[in-house]
Amino acid sequence: MTDLRALLLVCTLKPSPSESSSELLARDLERELQQLGVVTEVVRVVDHDVKFGVSTDEGDGDEWPAIRSKMLESNILALCTPIWMGQPSSVCKMVLERLDAELSETDDEGRMTTYGKVGMVGVVGNEDGAHHVISECLQGLNDVGFSFAANAGTYWVGEAMQSVDYKDHDETPEKTAATNKTAAQTAVHLARLLRENQYPAD
Repeated sequence: MTDLRALLLVCTLKPSPSESSSELLARDLERELQQLGVVTEVVRVVDHDVKFGVSTDEGDGDEWPAIRSKMLESNILALCTPIWMGQPSSVCKMVLERLDAELSETDDEGRMTTYGKVGMVGVVGNEDGAHHVISECLQGLNDVGFSFAANAGTYWVGEAMQSVDYKDHDETPEKTAATNKTAAQTAVHLARLLRENQYPAD
């Protein structure tokens, strides 16, 4: 077992208590991570007053610093987003923009504070674009210091322009469930390795 921690950021546009396919996927990933001994927390970003910006703290009631603190305490960060117009949600893009501040944040040895942290991406939608959304998120996270294991992205997409969502299924579709499990296993494996063997300092 492990004392790894994971933060799962749900980037739905819907505030609680509205049902959310993105949160359901995050909860499915959370369950897989917990079975591997990971301590997890799921945060629905729109339930918090996160300001637009590219700094660690935009002031005036900005609640990103509290979420950022949870991220810094975690070994794994998962972004779970819906697809809108073939793109990550605006909330997901705002999170990536706030993470841009990590480019100038370093530890005592000059490494970015995100070095050694593992990223994951989960995507849901009833239109095409899952691979595109995953690639955008992975690239953004990698730019600010996150690492990725094999199969770091998981997704479910329904038939284009139809009304069936991920949350409408009575159980997790088989292929997505298998991918969730693999993504969790590889992320935990890499997080363990990086915890014991951090990247070299500058």
